[in-house]
Amino acid sequence: MTDKTIDDAVQFYTTFHNAPKAVLNLLHSVIAIGMLAFVAKLHKWDESAMFFDGSSVGVFVFAIMLYTTVVIPGIRTVAIPLEQETREDQVEALRVLAAGNTLIVVCLGLVLALQAGQEWARRKEERLRAEIEAEEQRRR
Repeated sequence: MTDKTIDDAVQFYTTFHNAPKAVLNLLHSVIAIGMLAFVAKLHKWDESAMFFDGSSVGVFVFAIMLYTTVVIPGIRTVAIPLEQETREDQVEALRVLAAGNTLIVVCLGLVLALQAGQEWARRKEERLRAEIEAEEQRRR
């Protein structure tokens, strides 16, 4: 990482840290809406919900845990370092932030893949049921 890249990252995270509360409230609202949507989908408990939605909830909760345990403390370290923290500590915090953000993106991509897989499985099941019903109609 170059010094310019580090300075840009520090400026970005400092701006994010110092953003108005409305920005953070919006981000946290989106997280809460996502969690509520999964809980609402789990209300209809069947095999599809157990495998796809249950796994999606687990991955989504893991992403939230990464956000709260890695990203938030890392942003604080970068934006308002303590007196004993050096530039190397900020650079290390930026590396940890980058890794945490990458894992969060992978988790959210996995959630999307699981939800797409659930829809594909639902459509495939409907198609097979229609074919079976058509076959039964022909036999009669």
